[in-house]
Amino acid sequence: MPYVNIQITKGATREQKALLVKEVTDSLVNILGKKPEHTHIVIQEIADENWGFSGLLTDEWKKQQTSELETET
Repeated sequence: MPYVNIQITKGATREQKALLVKEVTDSLVNILGKKPEHTHIVIQEIADENWGFSGLLTDEWKKQQTSELETET
């Protein structure tokens, strides 16, 4: 019984999450021959302030990227 845990930062739509579940399930069926009815996928959404990236909390990293883009224009 495959169990897949996907952790993402908040912001994905319901439609995006549904597509993600479908695509991951399809991949397990096509590549490993798993049964979709036995496949469990959990999506955990993490707040940007609780996720670190590139030495920064993600909310700070995003602010930095936005600031850099504004400086370039």
